[in-house]
Amino acid sequence: MEAVRVEPASRSTHAAEPGLPGAAAGHHSPVVSPDGARLAWISDLPGRPRVHVAPLPAAGPVDLERAVVLGTGDAGGPQPDVTALSWSPDGGRIAVQIAPCGGDRTRVVLLDPAGGPPEEIAPAAVAVTLGAWSPTGGRLGVTIHTDTGDPASDDYGAGTACLFDVRDGTSVMLGTGQSPVVQAISGDGRRVVLRTGRRGERVLELLDLRTGARDRIAGGPAGAMTATARFGAVPGTLWVHTDADREHAALLAVALGPAADHRIAPARPVAVRSGADLDAVALDPAGPRAALVWNAGGRSEVEIADLRGGRTQRVPTPCDVVGNVTFDRDGTSLLVAGHGPGVPPHVLRVPFGGGPAVPLLGGAPVPPAPPRPERVTFPAEDGLRLGGWLHRPQAPTGAGFVWLHGGPESEERPGWAPLLHELVARGVTVLTPNVRGSSGRGRAFAALDDVDRRPSSITDVRAATRLLASVPGVDPRRVVVGGRSYGGFLTLAALTRFPELYAGGVDICGMSDMVAFYTGTEPWVAGPARSEYGDPRTDVALLEELSPLPAAGRIGAPLLLVHGEHDTNVPFDQSLAIHAALDGRGAPVELLRLPEEGHEVHDRHTRARANGRIVDWVTGVSVRPG
Repeated sequence: MEAVRVEPASRSTHAAEPGLPGAAAGHHSPVVSPDGARLAWISDLPGRPRVHVAPLPAAGPVDLERAVVLGTGDAGGPQPDVTALSWSPDGGRIAVQIAPCGGDRTRVVLLDPAGGPPEEIAPAAVAVTLGAWSPTGGRLGVTIHTDTGDPASDDYGAGTACLFDVRDGTSVMLGTGQSPVVQAISGDGRRVVLRTGRRGERVLELLDLRTGARDRIAGGPAGAMTATARFGAVPGTLWVHTDADREHAALLAVALGPAADHRIAPARPVAVRSGADLDAVALDPAGPRAALVWNAGGRSEVEIADLRGGRTQRVPTPCDVVGNVTFDRDGTSLLVAGHGPGVPPHVLRVPFGGGPAVPLLGGAPVPPAPPRPERVTFPAEDGLRLGGWLHRPQAPTGAGFVWLHGGPESEERPGWAPLLHELVARGVTVLTPNVRGSSGRGRAFAALDDVDRRPSSITDVRAATRLLASVPGVDPRRVVVGGRSYGGFLTLAALTRFPELYAGGVDICGMSDMVAFYTGTEPWVAGPARSEYGDPRTDVALLEELSPLPAAGRIGAPLLLVHGEHDTNVPFDQSLAIHAALDGRGAPVELLRLPEEGHEVHDRHTRARANGRIVDWVTGVSVRPG
């Protein structure tokens, strides 16, 4: 079957297009200016994600009519999609990370909040990622990536962390490593916290810029999945958010001696929950407090911790899934960014003294309102307990859909998921399992799919499919499996290994050939992935065995492929290859090409139209033969 292109048609609109609820705009990543007068955030209100700046009102929502969309100049080409931002402590600049067309060759640009010309950092580099500001705002941490290097080397994919002086354009190299990120810079500018390491093997190091001394702060022998750090307002303490040497991420305090003697005290636990991960931490710039976001069984809980050892204060959580939090500069409220079923990403102000949360940006439900997902647990084929969410339609049609998230170090949660909500509105029963390797259940669970243990995560998909097939209102002959990125790989793996279970499949930018994935993806993706998927130098036989492409002849059900043409994380060739293999033997296959998108689909109208095609395709799949 010929490939179909979804042409972009971005436009400015404050509402979803009729019939396309997934086109609703979202607002996230709020940052308050140092003087507390303005708010910067990322929104796809213009169609694609851009930086917006507006006055921060004392009460009520932000006036979007007074918001300014900051341009990024020529950086990133025609689609400079903004994925992260950080306001300089002196208030003069906003550093933004740009992912052109949703791709992985990111740029870092300094924007003037007053509308002056933008300045790109290291424009000649292949890719640049954003780190932390110095407390004075004079220097910014960035990481420089290259597409050269020896794939046979242990250092393949390593990046170089630098401190860029925004005043004169000079830079200081801090070191190289896998996925290096400048986490924090001390108030005196002498010490820097640098995170390095492959996936699941992160470590934090403290660097003395005068002597060159390096001391490991966190990471342990096995490293960590989560490793971030910030210097507090009071000198001598480093606040570390990590799961190093523990099962779940927590907040730790590390006491530092004077820079001259390099003394580092053992980490002291400050905020720990049994069986729950700490998702996000925000330090109060005005005092010894921290806002903590906990993952409590998939839903978020927020609390304020007294860093001097006092009691914590629970904050009413106004949305099911919280992405990040930040303190209002007057110290009386918290800005919470999150989303929920039927409610796109939005920002609210939550007062500490009680009272209702006040919408700042967005927050209106998008019809039709989806049913609240039900948390379910079920056994894997080896007896391991797995979990997930069941989305039941009010009027089931018999169709079922198993949706598999990406990552795999990610987690399906009960948040904004327009594709799933549209499927449920059309009568499809949806199950979103968190197979082994997912986050949210601790480090041991997340490691259960590493390298040679991956086949067990594939059989977890079969266990989830059997659970969905047993749900009342689901016809076992009408179950479709689908997923994105790593979930797309699991989709293809399930279709080749268990073809008798499925009436169809939907693969969104998934890997079909693991060996070709390593040779085609970006080096800074390939290098850190070795600890997750296997090393292509030594595990080639395993990677070939896991790859769905050689077994494409076993796929008998119709398959829909969706892929951005600018994807260099999971290269577009991965979908072209499986499409050619199926189309060459006359198997039912369709390729939906997204010409101005990468690994992420950032144009909300394109995303909505792609979702619409997926929903039509899933609901139109016939009963499985036999």
